[in-house]
Order: sequence, then structure tokens, then C-alpha cells
Amino acid sequence: MTTSRKHDAGGLPGDFAIWIFIFAELLVFGVFFLAYAFSRANNVELFNESQLHLNRIAGAANTVVLLTSSYFVVRAVAAIRADNARRCGHWLLSAIGMGSVFLVIKMFEFGEKFSAGISLSTNTFFMFYLSLTFFHFMHVILGIVILAAVLLKARSGGYSAANHTGVETGASYWHMVDLVWLILFPLVYVIH
Repeated sequence: MTTSRKHDAGGLPGDFAIWIFIFAELLVFGVFFLAYAFSRANNVELFNESQLHLNRIAGAANTVVLLTSSYFVVRAVAAIRADNARRCGHWLLSAIGMGSVFLVIKMFEFGEKFSAGISLSTNTFFMFYLSLTFFHFMHVILGIVILAAVLLKARSGGYSAANHTGVETGASYWHMVDLVWLILFPLVYVIH
């Protein structure tokens, strides 16, 4: 049975092991989000005041960047399913580029906070903000490494329409990183 048939039959895309990892990561982020929500409920004024010091434009820009990168990953999967490894590689490179843009914007945000004397010990809100966004930042780095490995294999002819589990595996992880940001951004930057 080929990968594409297994996927069409309702199976999860990519390797099953990545889904165990994804569910574990989502559980960790979920615990973080619940702890954030509980702390916020007990410190509404502090959280609302501290939230005003965040750069919502940078956060929104990073949301667009990650959504765009996920679109590129979807196109990469479609390309390899059409047996076009070269086009798959181009889309993966574009997704990696957008992931890198996310990291640069986030580093500027971190720089702004540290320059203003904000750290993990500033208050409970900034402890959560810095912890959550840095934890996500590290996941973006891992996602870029995974996509780069998939890109190298795609360029060397390691994937085809009949054998593209690795591309779907990398795409699944990247979409998890994007999903987490889609929860993190409104939770930390927007919701009062």
C-alpha cells in the first residue's frame, strides 16, 4: 500500500511517530496555556497592563508569516504527491524562509523587552510571555531543521508520489508549530 493510498483511506499523514510527538507537544503547550489562563484570572489588572507593552503589530505580522509558511508547506506536499520533487523543494525552501522571518521578528521583540529591562522575573505576565514565546521559538527552529532535512532529501530524489511520508511528516510538525502560534498569539497578545 502506498503512502498516498493510506492517507486517502483516512490515515494520518506522515509517520505515526510524529503524531505521538505532536500530541505530546500539544499537551505540554495545553498545560502552559491553562496555567496562563488560571494566573490571568487571578491577576487580570496586571496582565492587562503588562499586555499593553507587547508589540501587537509584530505578533500579527508573525501570524501572517506562519500562515504563509504553512501554505507553502501544503504546496510542497501537493507537489510531491504530483511527483514533482523540484517544485516540492522550492515550496519547502519558501517555507523555511518564512520561518526564518518569524525568528527575526521574534528576536527583535525579545530585544525590545530585554532592552526595556523586562525579564522572567519582572512579573507573572512576562514570565509567561517570555516562557511561552521562547518555547514556541525553539519549536520553530526545530521545524526549520526538519524542513531543511526534508528539503535536502527531496533535492536528492529521495521522495516521489509513491513514497513521500517524510514530506508529510515534516509538514505535520510544521502545522503543529503554526497551530500553537494561532492559539498563543490571541491568548497572550490580544485577549483582555
